[in-house]
Amino acid sequence: MVTLLVATTTDPASINPASALLFFAPNSWTQGRPLQGFKNFAMGNVRLLQLTGSIVGEDNLDHRWESHSGEHVTEIIFMSKHAAVSGKPSLTVHPIGVPHMLPSEKPLAGGKPGFASPPCPRIAPWLRLLKEVAVKHELVPEFEITLEATHHGPEVDAPAMFVEIGSSDGYWSRLDAAQAIATVFWQGLGLDGGTEVGKWTEAHHGENVLLGLGGGHYVPRHMDVIENTGSWVGHLLSGYSLPMDEPSAETKKNANEELFLHVTGTWKDAIRESFRKTQAAFPGGKVMAHLDAKSLKSWQRSAILSFLACENIPVGKPHDFAAANEVTASQEIHSR
Repeated sequence: MVTLLVATTTDPASINPASALLFFAPNSWTQGRPLQGFKNFAMGNVRLLQLTGSIVGEDNLDHRWESHSGEHVTEIIFMSKHAAVSGKPSLTVHPIGVPHMLPSEKPLAGGKPGFASPPCPRIAPWLRLLKEVAVKHELVPEFEITLEATHHGPEVDAPAMFVEIGSSDGYWSRLDAAQAIATVFWQGLGLDGGTEVGKWTEAHHGENVLLGLGGGHYVPRHMDVIENTGSWVGHLLSGYSLPMDEPSAETKKNANEELFLHVTGTWKDAIRESFRKTQAAFPGGKVMAHLDAKSLKSWQRSAILSFLACENIPVGKPHDFAAANEVTASQEIHSR
């Protein structure tokens, strides 16, 4: 069983961190047989694959690797650039998928409409590690360290995440940012000889996992909860990934707890898919929805809450996400 890292030579924010990671221990990486013409390197149970084109269009890399090597991919982590109109320097992480899209729609940046990959459990722990590393590399406060909502492809069945450098050409090529990202991979995967960061195991069963609903693309309120509680994080559906058609005023007034039945759009399918895939990524975890209430209109909140109750998806307030994790941490301390 292996962790598959994916980079592409066409993107400096992707290949530069990958090259830096290889350079950390050049004598410890071995080059493998090319996968469909793509170079790859191995160290321990980590495999680094170098593509030569767009990452978001390369579907099923986990299955393709397994067919190629016979090795099962337990997680897949992509290195990429992050583009934003603001152009502000940033280092970001996020889960992937387009669960809100209809089968008839064509995603602009890859992925399968209506589908979300399981979120890699390392997302929240690596966000915290990324902040620590960025400070040590003196990238803060110039670079913002942030979490993004679930978006874009490719389609993979293994738990997945993106780690990115943003947000414009001048920053994508920054070697100090590439070194910081490579350090996160180096430490986070335990390649430095230390303990891995963010690996979900049976010891974590019962711990809290946040499923974010609402907010903007950078989900600041969900991120606050994750940082302040130490919670794990699954999928994060921003407002644009919860398409909801507003019902009539009379329907809103009289529907009460059944309002969700009258609110059309793909929002229910998106929530179901994201909850199911988050559960799959965190077996034994307590997945709870966290609403960015201020970003939602009252009728949207009512519809979402009644739908969650119908689906038996628990809802947590910010303080709820700390409890189980703190108990587990305490038990671990006493067990040492």
